[in-house]
Amino acid sequence: MGARDVGLPESVGATGLPDRVTIWEVGPRDGLQNESEVVPVATKLEFLDRLADAGGTILEATSFVHPKWVPQLADAEELLAGLVKRPGVTYPVLVPNERGLERALRAGVEHVAIFASATETFARRNLNRSLDEQFAMFDPVVAKAKAEGLRVRGYVSMCFGDPWEGAVPRDQVVGVGTRLLDMGCDQLSLGDTIGVATPGQVTALLAGFDGVDRLAVHFHDTYGQALANTLAALQSGVRTVDSSAGGLGGCPYAESATGNLATEDLVWMLDGLGVEHGFDLDKLADTSAWMAERLGRPSPSRVVRALRG
Repeated sequence: MGARDVGLPESVGATGLPDRVTIWEVGPRDGLQNESEVVPVATKLEFLDRLADAGGTILEATSFVHPKWVPQLADAEELLAGLVKRPGVTYPVLVPNERGLERALRAGVEHVAIFASATETFARRNLNRSLDEQFAMFDPVVAKAKAEGLRVRGYVSMCFGDPWEGAVPRDQVVGVGTRLLDMGCDQLSLGDTIGVATPGQVTALLAGFDGVDRLAVHFHDTYGQALANTLAALQSGVRTVDSSAGGLGGCPYAESATGNLATEDLVWMLDGLGVEHGFDLDKLADTSAWMAERLGRPSPSRVVRALRG
């Protein structure tokens, strides 16, 4: 049974929501980085092409992290060399440091992202820096990227809970995020890396920032709260949401981080709320079912399972 057999959800709008949401698709990077087997470049390229054909306009393509740490994305240069970019689609890449940025610049990228931590322990485990020392690493990266005319996104991990430290103080998260914005990041993505957030926490954290125009949210569905948390963020004025086709993904440095919010699940909710987003659900579900076959397991997305069996 396919999406054409079921149709789309009834569209019933709700107050306090944006007319349109930008979906930042992280499946090709965050979705595949934690796979046990390396996905062939040709498959990754087809994945990106299928996502663009389904309506994706921001497709996070890969990462220039050292291959030793994320071997699944060691083919970043080869991938970008083979990528046929679609008009109107941007393909951001993740860069951890100046060396990663130089690799990205040689590959001709136009949009990069850096990834910071809201906690001391994760900063040391993920970046080999203290919470404060991480900014000295990011500052020259952001400055160089901006000087080269690139847009820069800043990710902040562990915004709601940390597996080693527990609950994370909101003022600590706001402090880290504000420093990244002041450094020159065009956008800040607040990540619930281990999926422990609840809607009240989301609303409270967003209220701590001086406006939400440059904020995005990135939820993991460990406890089944990703959609509820997304709705809370939209009601707080956020207009950019990260998600992963088929619900793929995790974090190689945090074992308790399970899959990302599935793009199909997000699209189903937005369609039901009458919020524009640009994706064709039918093509998107086909894409995730196709990728699930190549990974040899069912898609974690509830919508994909419902529409594609």
